[in-house]
Amino acid sequence: MVAVITGDIINSREGDVKHWITNLKRILALYGTESMDWEIFRGDSFQLKLSPELALKAAFHIKASIKQTGLYDVRMAIGLGEEGHKANKITESNGSAYILSGECFESLKKQTLALKTENQALDQALNLMISLALLVADNWSRTVARVILTSIEHEGLQQTELSKLLNKSQSSVSEALKRGGFDEIMNVNTYYQSQL
Repeated sequence: MVAVITGDIINSREGDVKHWITNLKRILALYGTESMDWEIFRGDSFQLKLSPELALKAAFHIKASIKQTGLYDVRMAIGLGEEGHKANKITESNGSAYILSGECFESLKKQTLALKTENQALDQALNLMISLALLVADNWSRTVARVILTSIEHEGLQQTELSKLLNKSQSSVSEALKRGGFDEIMNVNTYYQSQL
């Protein structure tokens, strides 16, 4: 089983592509190899293939990276399924994971993140949790997004260590994580992983 994230950048025509493309490429590269595991296409769309266990956290990782620009957000759909045909380019691979990801992406209305599997009951429960998490995540400020991004990338670091990395006081790091719903989002991720 694989996970496929299909996404695009919201407000990509505003401002300069340089503001978000470097961030996006850096995060995608943490999860796989360009072309084979991820690709940016049509200017502001992307696809990423990765292990199902990492998919939800990766989606919030990408969101934090894009939100820290202050100008943009990202819409993403996670499809969980099989990879029937594996090509050298992700955009030429296919299977149920790709189809589910595409269908889920097409069905996104105002919500910026959702997932689709072949289990509707699971989808319903997880998408409800995700939509609640998005009430906070869609409103991350640049500062909160940057603190969450750093927390995801330096898992296991104490807040005092994070505060040194970010050049902020420990109390402001703690406040940003609280405002960003970081613990709650990580709890949703833990539940998601337990259901795979």
